[in-house]
Amino acid sequence: MTHETECRFESLLDLPRDQAFSLFVDRLDLWWPSPFREAGDGEVEAGIEPFAGGACYEIDGNGRRRIWGTVLSIEAPLYIRLAWQVSQDGEEVADPAAASRVMVNFRESGGATRLELVHNAFLRHGEAGAEYLARMCAPEGWPRILGNLKTAARSKEMR
Repeated sequence: MTHETECRFESLLDLPRDQAFSLFVDRLDLWWPSPFREAGDGEVEAGIEPFAGGACYEIDGNGRRRIWGTVLSIEAPLYIRLAWQVSQDGEEVADPAAASRVMVNFRESGGATRLELVHNAFLRHGEAGAEYLARMCAPEGWPRILGNLKTAARSKEMR
């Protein structure tokens, strides 16, 4: 992790690269924890529209659709780059230009995949950007999200 500018994490997923990419983009039902403060009642359906300009969204138990990101660029199975449109208060950030950035690379590593994640540009979130950076780098931020992803990669649904 580089202090004060970005969160940087690596995780080894026990899947070939194409399956690891598909898990991340197509199977959010297996690993996604809602970043919103009030995710609504019941199950949350989450998805990523896998094209530049596509929405990263959730539909909560009340049918409310919330945008948590926008796909800035994508090349399966190599990478996906997102605008992270969730504020430090767990609210939607309407404008992708005012959101931080998340880059996820998928690198072959034998029969597994090394996932490299960098979350940066926290200054786009305003004065509390440094605090938000610290929260996303903390155990309940990206480490928890990537832990969920790693567990999902070992699940029978991915075998």
